[in-house]
Amino acid sequence: MNVKFWEKKPVAKAPKKKKGFLREWGDAILFAVVAASLIRWATFEAYTIPTPSMEKSLLVGDFLFVSKLHYGPRTPMTPLQVPLTHQTIWGTNIPSYSDAIQLKSYRLPGFSEVKRNDVVVFNYPPEEQHPADLRTNYIKRCIGIAGDSIQIRDMQVYINGKPVENPEKLQYSYYLESNNLLNQKFFLERDITDVQQMEERTFVIMTTPAKAKELEALDFIKSVQLLKNPSYRAEAEVFPHVPSKYAWNRDNYGPLYIPKEGATVAITPETLPLYEKVILSYEHNDNAQVREGKLYIDGKEAKQYTFKQDYYFMMGDNRHNSLDSRYWGFVPADHIVGKAVMIWMSADPNGGFLDRIRWNRIFNTIH
Repeated sequence: MNVKFWEKKPVAKAPKKKKGFLREWGDAILFAVVAASLIRWATFEAYTIPTPSMEKSLLVGDFLFVSKLHYGPRTPMTPLQVPLTHQTIWGTNIPSYSDAIQLKSYRLPGFSEVKRNDVVVFNYPPEEQHPADLRTNYIKRCIGIAGDSIQIRDMQVYINGKPVENPEKLQYSYYLESNNLLNQKFFLERDITDVQQMEERTFVIMTTPAKAKELEALDFIKSVQLLKNPSYRAEAEVFPHVPSKYAWNRDNYGPLYIPKEGATVAITPETLPLYEKVILSYEHNDNAQVREGKLYIDGKEAKQYTFKQDYYFMMGDNRHNSLDSRYWGFVPADHIVGKAVMIWMSADPNGGFLDRIRWNRIFNTIH
């Protein structure tokens, strides 16, 4: 017979302390912020169209989903940042980040590369007051990819010597003269929202060639004239901002080679203005400078240069009202944010209470 003289009493487990109300809500909010930040960084992010540079393909008041999956999400360059912000804390002018730490950016694999005619969101390259990944977001159409040669002749874009197919809703500026007084309603009824009145019966409008023909056919319209620049007229505002060497304008531009990673160009007095900004600002060369029209890297004159990343040439579909690559140059690969894929909401800023929502645009894919 077994006799137990002593047996250890099982220790009772202390009941789990229930989380307090504030602790539960704090954990839930933290989880939501982390999840939303990961989704925004790696998959899709919502954007809105604030300017008419892409009309009529995209309209002011369109709300878009932009895919980070297509080209692959970028690793953060500026890690010290308030989650779910861009440049400032919501509703204030207080910076939402510190640039004390800047990391090299890497791009995770995507299932596509940037292609010609893609509608792309990117960080505005010339904006040097912010880190590269926190510069203002722009949206344009990619006209030329790395390795292409681009030229515009009489408003027609040529890539590698061949004319490209123009976007379906491409717009230009026209000078309209009327025999009658025209009001805002006249233009809105014809889906013309970008209008500047010059005199009582004269206007500069942005519209498609097809719409311009329709206007010209009206018996009270005196004339509709396309406003295009002749090839001999140089614009100092146009990149590379050297009209004495490059007599280019918005309608007659190039030819210009778009840099490709690994490609080498000769550095001469003619080519240096084209690639100076790239080499000094976007290629992460710590010891590059231009002196007396010559490029120096690590103190030695460089007579050729090999590019470290790909670049792109972006243009708006509203060709005469778009601040794009024609004016400030190339978009570096590490400035690419994602591909615009779908309009999830559209609100007409000129609409009334009942017709403000553009129902026919909701859930439209972007081409």
